[in-house]
Amino acid sequence: MSTILVTGGSGFVAGHVILQLLAAGHDVRTTVRNLAREPEVRATLERHGADTTRLRFFAADLERDDGWAEAVSGCDHVHHVASPFPLTQPKEEQDVIRPAVEGTLRALRAARDAGVKRVVLTSSFAAIGYGHGRRETPYTEQDWTDVEGPAVQPYMKSKTLAERAAWAFVAKEGGAMELATVNPVGIFGPALNGDLSTSIELVRQMMAGKLPGTADLWFGVVDVRDVAALHLLAMTSPEAAGERFLAIAGDSVSLHQMAEILHRGAGTKLPPRLPSWIVRLVGLVNPMARDAVPRLGIRARASNDKARALGWSPRTNEEAILATAESLKALALVEPKRG
Repeated sequence: MSTILVTGGSGFVAGHVILQLLAAGHDVRTTVRNLAREPEVRATLERHGADTTRLRFFAADLERDDGWAEAVSGCDHVHHVASPFPLTQPKEEQDVIRPAVEGTLRALRAARDAGVKRVVLTSSFAAIGYGHGRRETPYTEQDWTDVEGPAVQPYMKSKTLAERAAWAFVAKEGGAMELATVNPVGIFGPALNGDLSTSIELVRQMMAGKLPGTADLWFGVVDVRDVAALHLLAMTSPEAAGERFLAIAGDSVSLHQMAEILHRGAGTKLPPRLPSWIVRLVGLVNPMARDAVPRLGIRARASNDKARALGWSPRTNEEAILATAESLKALALVEPKRG
């Protein structure tokens, strides 16, 4: 078994990657910005069945050099999952872009210097499918977000520029170290604790009846357990070296379709559809609605053929969304509004 570093161990995706690595028998290390979080993160993983006797914690920050060399020393592989994800748009886009790019390069330099065989970088569909407007053909791993394109937000830029920086670094300075990237769409599935990602918070609001209506917005869905499984495949498969892998379960879904899945499977109240003209009107005064306006009616599609060729077999959209709902109920984070 290998010794593997997972960065950002307190995060949603990183937690599931750690769970699967430990279950597979690996020795795992993880980074947190402050070691005061170790007891909390360890307890969360243990509640979800992990034997954490083979898990070690290291303090490392995306914006500082301290701790990275120690964390990665002796590791065979690295999963660089940590990346800033703002819940609201920052006033300065560099507040998101700088730590994403510099943090990725810090992790890669430390991995190269430690003789790591392969780094798996958690990128995003945000680095693939934005800035192009309407498009009929599915996105693939050959596509890149146009950071100068219309309505490309700072987070999308940060993921695109960080991944491009990673590929450039490995090509010019990486030596024998290999790189693979996993590019998920909207990540759903079982929450591990009350620290909710944006996608999980959307489901929580729907279940609590706090969403006034469903706009004509579409997105891809993938279960976090399948994202973690693809990380492990990208780490171990010889053919994954130097490749990107889109993580998407199937066809994109609309907000209303997601609400219907929750209505059928979890008995939650079905919110009304919101006409696009109302969203545009609200967008004049509401920043969240304003951010949504450029995406109204755009149904981006993406192919998972390349990931499936590795042996990846994702859960369905419905399974991922209902698993989210079940976890929120199990964690007592929502009291569903039924209807």
